[in-house]
Formats: sequence, structure tokens, C-alpha cells
Amino acid sequence: MLLFAATALLLLAPWTEGAVPDGYLLHEARPHAARSLSKRHSTLRSDAVIPIKIGLTQQNLDEGISHLINVSHPTSTAYGKHLSVHEVNDLFSPADTTVAAVRKWLANATNMNETSIHVSKNGWLVAQVPVHAAERAFATRYYEYEDLNALGFYEAGDYYAQADLNAFFTQYAPNVPNGTAPIPAFIDGAQAPVAVDDPTNTGESDIDLDMAFSLVYPQSLVLYQTDDRPQANLTGIGLLAGEFNTFLDALDGSYCNYTYDGLSGDSPGVDPVYPDPLPGGYKGSLQCGVYLPTRVISISYGSAEADLPVRYQRRQCHEYMKLALQGHTIVEASGDYGVGSFGGDGTPSGCLSGSGQNQTIYNPDALSSCPWILSVGGTQLNANQTIFDAESVMQDNLEPDGPALFSSHGGFSNYHERPAYQKAAVDAYFANHDPGLPYYVANANATNVGANGGLYNRAGRAFPDVSANGAHFQTYRQGLPLQLYGTSLAAPLFASVLTLINDERTAIGKGPVGFINPVLYANPGVLNDITNGSNPNCGSSGFPAVKGWDPSTGLGTPNYPKMLELFLSLP
Repeated sequence: MLLFAATALLLLAPWTEGAVPDGYLLHEARPHAARSLSKRHSTLRSDAVIPIKIGLTQQNLDEGISHLINVSHPTSTAYGKHLSVHEVNDLFSPADTTVAAVRKWLANATNMNETSIHVSKNGWLVAQVPVHAAERAFATRYYEYEDLNALGFYEAGDYYAQADLNAFFTQYAPNVPNGTAPIPAFIDGAQAPVAVDDPTNTGESDIDLDMAFSLVYPQSLVLYQTDDRPQANLTGIGLLAGEFNTFLDALDGSYCNYTYDGLSGDSPGVDPVYPDPLPGGYKGSLQCGVYLPTRVISISYGSAEADLPVRYQRRQCHEYMKLALQGHTIVEASGDYGVGSFGGDGTPSGCLSGSGQNQTIYNPDALSSCPWILSVGGTQLNANQTIFDAESVMQDNLEPDGPALFSSHGGFSNYHERPAYQKAAVDAYFANHDPGLPYYVANANATNVGANGGLYNRAGRAFPDVSANGAHFQTYRQGLPLQLYGTSLAAPLFASVLTLINDERTAIGKGPVGFINPVLYANPGVLNDITNGSNPNCGSSGFPAVKGWDPSTGLGTPNYPKMLELFLSLP
């Protein structure tokens, strides 16, 4: 069965649920599971196979002390003659009689052959045992637990390489063991990881996982890899990787057929179609409601509002509202091209034309425009600055390897009205720091974009909400070290902060932070206000960062101690 929550762990039912059976001895019991684990309702299938490891009593532990003193005392003839790992393992390995006795017992109790029960170099008995046999042997029941505070990542069209993750862990996050990987939640034929030199390993997935693992480990990450390779690799406005409908289908079965304003289910010609008729495509049915969403989901993908129909995006936005109602936080990277989109997105410049204007109208991001997600802009420290200096809006000239105007994206939606929770902050922005740019007020279907020479919709949902560092991130891609930029760094950073806060709330019996936008707008002091820089594009200087909320950096970057104190104080 494909339906499962973020992280599946197998745990014994505690002895406290019943008396210890005759013939068994309780050596030790942990009264509660780890604070972020919650037991699922059903036991494991009896024919499922699970790993069993039994720690055996070591011998010669008393001799270990004398050996340690012998190699450490300055007058000892053995001073400095430390033992090798192999010698230590041999010295303390369980007695052969202990190994034989426990191996025989386990074989008899599970009806297994003794040859299938192995002894590790560290003295553990290891076996793969069917659940029904393990339950009989240990007189218990096995349940599946979920990690409530696993952090989810949406990825599509880009794939991580384990070798790149390992290189990053070794160099920059030694607290994370090599081989640490996200828990797969593959949607509609998606697969990961890929070989380190695979051309689809472009770095997006790598940096998302690098950033998060380095901050939240040992908490789990869940990878919502979406769409099969033929669909995910399509580009252009026909079929777009990263438009989220198949992802939302997999989280909510009702979304597969949900109707909004005459638009039902996914949209052929825009969304992938499954079974996929393309060569090598996923031939199964569209996956509906097969995964449960994690409490926090980070998304570093997106496109411009103008790329997709109004009804399409409003239907999606309603689904994000439903997820928020259930306590989920959707964190979205605002984008990287100032007040425009990337070059070639609709126009050569990525800026909008209309109402007599030619590529001068600002082009807002689609997902950041939805009021029910947390939009995260980007900041940076400039050359010769330290972490004690004030940050600025992320803005770099990456030519010849990237765009000349690479800056934190922000502005005002053409498709969504301004929500009440941000009205006071945005009103204060216009009252105290009006950018002095011509504007328009978009009508219901956004058919008057650019009216009266306006550059942005004065009445639209304002974004980003917050920001985080998005520059000079050292990582590895296709086996090589490099430095990356973008709000794709900022979103997983902020999502990691929220995951850490959720873990602390769980520890004191509280629920997740959920839809945090109203809390942050009501308490801007828990964020570091950014007042340097701007986000130019479309032939203008864009919106400068100012005191209070602004369309470059939102309310500012996270101050973890202040945020933690605030959210722990809430119910």
C-alpha cells in the first residue's frame, strides 16, 4: 500500500501495554517513543520483512580500563601504543558461547536457519525476519511510527546525487553521516537519485537537501520527487515541470477531481497525463492521495503568474489554503529576477507587455502570489562583511555564467487580492516609503494589466513575506565544488528553522506552527529587518528595501531565538 506518512519507523509495542509473559525477562524499557514520533493506527503486515539487531554482552570490559591506563600512563612501557579498531573489537567481542546460544535461540524462535543469522564486526546479531516470526519471538506487536516533524521537499525535473550530498557532508556538515538520504515519496513514476554526472543533476535538489540536512539532522527529510522523466524534462508553456497539480493530487485524492469555476481536475495540455504515452513514461494511473504531507514543505520551483490561466492558479491556491487549515506550512522561494521573471519567460526580458507598454510591467511569481503560502525572498552579505553586519537584498551580476540581474523577486499579485493579515504592514509601506512608481488596480480576471502606464497591481497580494540568505552557498554539483545563489537557498533555510521550532513545540505537547503568516505580520520583531538594496528589472530599479515590510525582503530574516520564544509561548 502506497499511503504512508512522512517517515516510517518500526517500533515494538511497549511492555507497559501488558504484563511480561512467562519465560521472558524485561531488561530495560523506554516508556515513550522519541518526542517527534507518533504511532500509526495499524500494525505491520505479518508477512513484511524487518531487520532485527540484537546487541550481545561484551567481554573483558574490566580489562579495558587496565589497557587504557597502560597506554596512557607516562611511566608505562606501553605508553602511546594504542590499539587498532580491529584489536579493540577482538578484545571486547562477545564470547563464542554467547553468540552460539543467542543465535540458536533466535533461529528456533523464528523458525529460521542459523546460517541466515549473521554476526557483525561489532558483535551484533543481525537477521532479516518476517514480522509474524519476530512478534512470536519477542512476544510483542510491531507498529509503524511516523516522524511528525520530517521536512518535505518538492522536486521536479532535477535530481540529487548521493555523491554530491556526501561531499557536502564531509566538507561542510560533518555531523551528518555520509549516506544520509531523504525518504523517497515518488509521484507518478518519478525516481531518484541519479549518477553524479547525470545532466539532470543541475544542483537544485542537491542544495535543498544540503541546506536542510545540515540544519535539522537527525530529523528526517522526505523527497516528493514528482513526475516521470519524460514529463519532468519537458519545457515551455505546453507542459511545464513544476506546476504542482500532480504533486497536490498525490497529497489529496479529492484534488484529482475538485472543481473550481468550471475547472475540474488536472488540465490536459498544461499538466502531465498518466498513463504517460511518451516513450519510457510511467504507465500507471495518476496517483491520487497516496502520500500524507509533512508539516513543513519547501518548494524552490515556480513560474510567472502570466504563464498559466487565472482559474488554474486560483484552484491551486484553494488547495494550499486547505493544507494550511490542517496545520501544514508551505514555504516557497519567491524567485530570482527582481521584479520580473527569467529572460525568455513570455518575453525576451521576462517582463510583461500590455496596455501600450513593451516589457516594462512587473511579472509576479505564481506560487508566491497565493496568500496561503509563506513566500521567502533572498538576502546576502556583501564582500568583506561578516555575520555581524547588516544583510542586503540578494542582488548579483552573475554574467557570464548567469543573468546580469539576479535579485530577490518580489512585488504584487495580479491574480490574488491582498489578504487581511498583511494589510496593515503593506499600508504602512505605501504610507511611509511609497516607491513613487505608476501602478494600476487589476480587475477580476487581470485583463487590464499595465493600465494607465502602471507597473504593478497596487491592490494585489504582496510578497515576499520574509527572507533568508540566498547567496554565496558553497556546495557540490556533479562532483565539483561551486558557489550557488538564489531564493532556492532561502526557502529551505527558512523551512528548516520552522521544522526546528515544530520539534520544540512537539516536545512540550503542542502542535505545529501551521500557517504562520498572521503570527509573523503581528510580531515583526522576531525577524531581522533588511533596509539595504533593491530588486531591479524591467527597466527600473524595482522596490528598495526599507524599514518594515518591503517587496524585496518582506518582514526580514529569521531570528531563531526570538521566533522560538514566540512560538513556544503560543497555544
